[in-house]
Amino acid sequence: MKIDWKRKLTSRKFWVALAGFVSGLIVLANGTQETADKISGAILSGGAVVGYVIGEGLADSANTKDGDEK
Repeated sequence: MKIDWKRKLTSRKFWVALAGFVSGLIVLANGTQETADKISGAILSGGAVVGYVIGEGLADSANTKDGDEK
């Protein structure tokens, strides 16, 4: 089974699941809820940036294939 990483990294569900998992690990390791919240926020912000960059790259690639190279 091959994993489609482009699709995974642009998935909001993936980033929310990852943030939830990491938050749970922080609390499990006796970290504070405040720390878990901050790290989850950073993960979700990073996920938004990664999703945008990949999405724009795919759109640019599609435009180039269509002969609309700028």
